[in-house]
Amino acid sequence: MKTKSYKDEYKKEPIKKDKTKKEKQDKKWILTVTIISFIISFMMSLISELVIPNAVISVSIFLVLIFIFIGIIFDAIGLSAQTADPKIFHSMATKKVKGSKKAIELIKNKDKVSSLLNDVIGDICGVVSGSCGLAISITLASLLGTSKILTTIIVTSIISSLTIGGKAIGKTIAINNSNEIIFEFAKILNIFSKR
Repeated sequence: MKTKSYKDEYKKEPIKKDKTKKEKQDKKWILTVTIISFIISFMMSLISELVIPNAVISVSIFLVLIFIFIGIIFDAIGLSAQTADPKIFHSMATKKVKGSKKAIELIKNKDKVSSLLNDVIGDICGVVSGSCGLAISITLASLLGTSKILTTIIVTSIISSLTIGGKAIGKTIAINNSNEIIFEFAKILNIFSKR
């Protein structure tokens, strides 16, 4: 008769409990991200829909540039969370440096932070800036008397190139300065969390 080894007898139960706990956390995270995505998307779309159709073309373009910039910034912060060195912040935490504990928390939850900042906020900014670009191209076409299709293609191409180029620059900066970026972001979050 084959006897059960220590491995067989004692390791199965904790793994099962950990798996169930992780599945619950994952479901909660998915629900949270979905709700956050809806709220952010709703707010950004509402702002763009209220401002852009009634605004001067320069204001509309400025708003699109703001959305692109937000997407680039949050993409860089999300990447910084992935590449930052936690040892530095553990050392800072022992010296009670403000923001260091929040930075450790961000790095510890880097997958969720990256998902929220890169995917959720970044993608929403991309979608909203694209829809704003469509409104701008229609206004430009009527002002300049050009083809709506051609104007839309040019405007959306400019928005895409600014977004992609900006994110490429942001990624380079984030990789080279990940500790500084995540620390500054942690300090900002620390101010709001105290309130």
